[in-house]
Amino acid sequence: MRFALELRRSRRARGWSQVELGRRMGYSNALVSYIERVKRPPSRKFAVKADELFETGGTFVELWRRCAAAALLEGFPEFADAEARCIRLREFELTVVPGLFQVPSYAAALASAAVERGAITQDEADERIGYLAARQRLLEQKSPPIIQTVMDQSCLVRPVGGPSVMLEQFHHLEELATRPNITLQVAPFELGEHLPFTMPVVLLTLPNRQLVGYAESQARGHLERARDTLAAWERAYDHLQVEALSKTASLALIRKARKDLLS
Repeated sequence: MRFALELRRSRRARGWSQVELGRRMGYSNALVSYIERVKRPPSRKFAVKADELFETGGTFVELWRRCAAAALLEGFPEFADAEARCIRLREFELTVVPGLFQVPSYAAALASAAVERGAITQDEADERIGYLAARQRLLEQKSPPIIQTVMDQSCLVRPVGGPSVMLEQFHHLEELATRPNITLQVAPFELGEHLPFTMPVVLLTLPNRQLVGYAESQARGHLERARDTLAAWERAYDHLQVEALSKTASLALIRKARKDLLS
């Protein structure tokens, strides 16, 4: 609704009809009408073009991001807002490569599988992929946050999207691992029962030094603010970083996984 109202307001301020706006943006006037009447959600591409046309500096993309949040797990949008503001991010991931590090083809394969299972619609899959791309701009900021990531070794051996997708993903991980603000480690299978987490966990340090955490189940996500819980998570994460492979050894394992695909 907010996107529709802002689009209509901006259009009328220029004295344009829906036909004229559609012509300038490269869309049909029918689509413009559907969006303004909240009969169809906007796409990220539509939002980007609207910002360019009206020179609104990202207003429409931000409104689109909030629209797209409806396709996400309960609790996740609140986490993503905190993630976008953080100065330090520590995370542990099981089974799949962390979202911030996923290449588009990897993310698309996961989304397509969810559509095939009937868990989400194709439109929701497209929104998730677009939302992930918006989140990943965090990595390209002029002053990006410090990121410390530990991936379970299963993230490297579970094939997602086929060999070509995995090769692309491994190349991307290798590039990320060389960035000065990113520490990438792998928790080997040998940790066994000593792995301190049994679910993905994220710890975010915000600009005011406030610490928040995030974890999720199959049904919903939860932003954690309780000090005692966060202190326990920090202790467990410190233990995990000590027990995980070093940055150099982790990069070597990623390279080995890539070479194994080529052999």
